[in-house]
Amino acid sequence: MMPASGQLSVPPGFRFHPTDEELLHYYLRKKVSYEAIDLDVIREVDLNKLEPWDLKDKCRIGSGSQNEWYFFSHKDKKYPTGTRTNRATMAGFWKATGRDKAIHLSNSKRIGLRKTLVFYTGRAPHGQKTDWIMHEYRLDDDNADVQVNNLIFSSED
Repeated sequence: MMPASGQLSVPPGFRFHPTDEELLHYYLRKKVSYEAIDLDVIREVDLNKLEPWDLKDKCRIGSGSQNEWYFFSHKDKKYPTGTRTNRATMAGFWKATGRDKAIHLSNSKRIGLRKTLVFYTGRAPHGQKTDWIMHEYRLDDDNADVQVNNLIFSSED
């Protein structure tokens, strides 16, 4: 179902638009627990080795036009003994913006957080802001380093 080209073969008309709750409670929880996911459409990628414009080709679902892509990635530590996350690529870096948003189940139990990041080309502090936005989701009760990400190209033209 997942060819080497990166494009996932799905039936015509298939759309993947999970809610924040579904991404955390169904997909990410199953991924970190090594449980089978019924329709495994989210790829695992090394976020630090790919630029956002390359991620979109690796994480394509179907053949229609898309401006959102989903993928799993492992947190990469900036320093071996530190807690800071490395979000740099060869061409730039992901910078957190705003506050983390709590994600709750319908019964109002908090299950995780969503962090919004923007991609900048170049190096901090003089990077150039781009139209690439990523939402990084992580579970509350989990110490694994796997997270699920939603990449969005948001052109303001």
